[in-house]
Amino acid sequence: MTTEQDQTEAIAFLRAGAAFEAPGEVEAVETHGALVFLSGSEALKIKRAVRYDYMDLSTLALREEMLRRELRLNAPGAPMIYRDVVPIGREADGALALGGTGEPVEWVLRMRRFPKSAELVEVAARGALDTPLAERLGREIRDWHGRCEVRHAPGARLIGDILDELGREFAGMGDALGEGRIARFDAAARAELGAQTDLLDARAAAGHVRRAHGDLHLRNIVLIDGDPVLFDALEFDETLGTCDTLYDLAFLLMDLWHRDLHAQANATLGSYLLAAGGDEDAGTAALLLFMAVRAAIRAMTGVQAARAQGDAETGKARAYLDAAVRFLAPEPPVLVAVGGLSGTGKTGLARALVPTLGAAPGAVHLRSDTERKAMARVAAAETLDAGHYSAAARHRVYDRLAMRAATLLDAGRAVVLDATFLDAGERAAVEAMARKAGVPFAGLWLEAPADILLSRVAARRGDASDADETVLRRQLDHAVPPVGWLPVDAAGTPDDTLSRACAALDRAETGAARDR
Repeated sequence: MTTEQDQTEAIAFLRAGAAFEAPGEVEAVETHGALVFLSGSEALKIKRAVRYDYMDLSTLALREEMLRRELRLNAPGAPMIYRDVVPIGREADGALALGGTGEPVEWVLRMRRFPKSAELVEVAARGALDTPLAERLGREIRDWHGRCEVRHAPGARLIGDILDELGREFAGMGDALGEGRIARFDAAARAELGAQTDLLDARAAAGHVRRAHGDLHLRNIVLIDGDPVLFDALEFDETLGTCDTLYDLAFLLMDLWHRDLHAQANATLGSYLLAAGGDEDAGTAALLLFMAVRAAIRAMTGVQAARAQGDAETGKARAYLDAAVRFLAPEPPVLVAVGGLSGTGKTGLARALVPTLGAAPGAVHLRSDTERKAMARVAAAETLDAGHYSAAARHRVYDRLAMRAATLLDAGRAVVLDATFLDAGERAAVEAMARKAGVPFAGLWLEAPADILLSRVAARRGDASDADETVLRRQLDHAVPPVGWLPVDAAGTPDDTLSRACAALDRAETGAARDR
């Protein structure tokens, strides 16, 4: 690193507090490329006058350009944080003023401050990152990607270049990471890249490579008014910021999974895929490669940190590389269908099962109720009229479930289908799908007494299911337990149902792995 310009005067000006709208005590936070000054509800950020091999901020013009790029990347998704870029100008009397009309001596990105406790890494640490929040996060990331500029770049080459760079860095890290561990990762990653090359290039040609966030992990997401907001997108390297949208998402999925937040990682992916309307399903064939590469990068940066901070970081780095190798040796896919009358707890069981089935971050949960609402382009909790529940409409929903399930199974993803499956033809269709895909199948049929089902349905609030007591009574009049599906007593608690379902799957020897 070299320092090219003296910023002493500008730093002293910001530390003094006069640049803030409500002057008070100023806190300074320093990173490798920036200084952030915090006071009251404001945050003022300048770039440090430094030059690294990978980042040049050595001139005032370069620092202005980088701040404006940071604003441009982040403000559309986080206007409540990012305000504007203004100069620190030298006035006629020689004094400095923020936003002054004199000659700029430094450039400042003005932001609104948020409490550190609102960062998602802090939310997760106190156990408050639940699956509903994870589902909102998946939708927000999908919206964020929808605003990103499409870039024309060879999809496979982008990953190949990263593997080449990792290889060069790992060559000097054998003592820290272990030569065998490095070799296993490199061989598995390059083999998987070879297998996914056509897919990655096809995704690039179809517009899935974009100027994405680039640094999407829990520390760069914040809760504002209860909603997840992405911030601090990678601005200093356009090459690193240009990637497949699923590679962008994979950083967060890996981060959640590595913290043992398996249900949250699964819910984030599931809601992202639902919001994409099936457009990303085939691409999930590359997701494990993406997660492995993200984990390997964390291993590399962990060793770099260990050289300054000690052996504890080395152990963490090895754990990341071990995770990368595990991602590249996944569990095979399986298809599980959860059926039964309204109120039996199908969705609760499916949500509990999906993080434990198949490859990380678990099976994809395909629910008829949410697919129906997505097809109608309404919020999940919005009630639909009877026309959306006609026989023809029902067939369209089940056809969509079947199409998505087949695509995901072909991509190597386990799938859990969540629907009533009252019709024998619908049940036969999913069984045939599993046979065609060559994957194990299990059908779970949930059962409970009518009075319990009626009370559960009557108590529903804000749920994607529109089934009420009238609908349930019609089901009770015509339902016949299916032959060949595994009966599960669902009269007890959700935990009871999960335990019984897992026991049934074990007895059936479906090939489902539930003890990750």
